[in-house]
Amino acid sequence: MDQKKRFEELSISGAPKILTTPPGPKSLEILKMQEELESSAVSYPRGMPMALARGKGATLEDVDGNIFIDCFSGAGVMALGHAHPEVLKAAHEQIDKVTHTLDIPSDTRMKMVKTLRGILPKELSRVFFGGPTGSDAVEQAIKLAKFNTQRFGIIAFEGAYHGMTGASLAVTSDSGHRDGIGPLVPGVQSIPFPYRYRNPFGCPDDMVDEFAADNLERVLDDSHSGYSKPAAVILEPVQGEGGTIIPTPKFLQRVREITSAHGVLLICDEIQAGLGRTGKMFSFEHSGIVPDIITISKALGGIGFPISAIAYREELNTMSPGKSIGTFRGNMVAFAAGAEALNWMVENKVPEHATELGEKVMARFRETEKKSKILGEARGIGLMIALEMVENKTTKKPAAHLAKQVRKLAHQRGVMIEVGGHHNNVARLLPPLIISEELMMKAVDILEGVIKDLEAGKSQ
Repeated sequence: MDQKKRFEELSISGAPKILTTPPGPKSLEILKMQEELESSAVSYPRGMPMALARGKGATLEDVDGNIFIDCFSGAGVMALGHAHPEVLKAAHEQIDKVTHTLDIPSDTRMKMVKTLRGILPKELSRVFFGGPTGSDAVEQAIKLAKFNTQRFGIIAFEGAYHGMTGASLAVTSDSGHRDGIGPLVPGVQSIPFPYRYRNPFGCPDDMVDEFAADNLERVLDDSHSGYSKPAAVILEPVQGEGGTIIPTPKFLQRVREITSAHGVLLICDEIQAGLGRTGKMFSFEHSGIVPDIITISKALGGIGFPISAIAYREELNTMSPGKSIGTFRGNMVAFAAGAEALNWMVENKVPEHATELGEKVMARFRETEKKSKILGEARGIGLMIALEMVENKTTKKPAAHLAKQVRKLAHQRGVMIEVGGHHNNVARLLPPLIISEELMMKAVDILEGVIKDLEAGKSQ
């Protein structure tokens, strides 16, 4: 079976199919129950009101029988889609054997380690599994950097999202996550990321990446910059929640040169952009550099099982036994599913599919951008795509309400997306990497129609 046919058969046929405008009556009943019983911090159902019944490939069905094209993938977790048959089989087989082993080795665990090592640069020769979330991986990466350098500062970037726990929240820039929580882990300072559409430097737009790298070099060189020499610089090679901000390869190359020259470790957060999302197995590979530490999670669990890891250079392997531990670092089902998923990605050329399909999607959205008065910029790499909504393309005034309307109308018409960005004005697409071209283009058609309707003043 060829790749095109195989990818098509992974999803529910006939999508999207809206029987009743979401949320339907059954969904409303469950949503009401959730609101009464769960925390007020629950967020996703507020933007995508629905209760889910099942998922298959790049499609989801709610309890009212509506079928959606999933262009969100559970925040990028479901890289191979929902209910992937081979990955499910591996998980089921493991459940019948053993499910939790801490860090005691097994064939399944070592298969995961070897599979992961097989897709990593040879320089990143050590792997550590921590707690089950991406935040845990970031905490471990920062801890490892501090322990090895015996320095305690971290330089992060504006627009960054690295997690919601102590150090990971401290290196996350969004005040909406940070306000009312402090004081946070000390020693973190943030500098501008090369966001060309909203140029933070006032330089020509094509020089933003150069200015951003120069700024990092300046704060490390200048003893009066107010920045002490840090343990590490942490960044997302492609910023995710910050609005899918894509720097040039030259920027990351300069950052690598600068950190190496100053004896500062470089941590690349690959939690959202890694594992095929951008068309490479890891997003730092677009620049040809190798960081000192990388963080991995989300898609690593194969089919939604919680797992996180870091990979790092041999010379950083200095912690004594028990120096860093976590109860759920031995999820055998996640190891089995993850190894199967990674092998399937490689064998079926999933990153290449993400590149080819992403280019076709971006060609469509760039044409939409040219014609639209409210789509300020369409940008993307692989199947990590953003539509930045504005009040006016000349002033670039952010339009958060329009991004939310795009999400709402797309959802009502059968496409799930999310909103992010510095001003919450970016409609973000993170479809499963196995989405077929036919299904993806249906989603593009719907989103283009939504944008046209919003320009015409239609909100339904």
